[in-house]
Amino acid sequence: MCRSIKTLRPPALPEEATEEEIRAAALQFVRKVSGFRAPAAHNQEVFDRAVDEIARATAGLLDGLEIRGGVRAS
Repeated sequence: MCRSIKTLRPPALPEEATEEEIRAAALQFVRKVSGFRAPAAHNQEVFDRAVDEIARATAGLLDGLEIRGGVRAS
């Protein structure tokens, strides 16, 4: 149904993940969990809200991760 979500932290990405990459991963997650590639109109708001919340949580996670040697992921 959806492509694999890629790892968004070094060393998988040579640079900090962009907002677009984080949002794309959040969208893929919501699609997978909900079972909908695109929601019906009556579900669009909750679908979009879930993508936004997951993107924010992902950005916070990446910002807080410490990679070997104390290097921050972002």
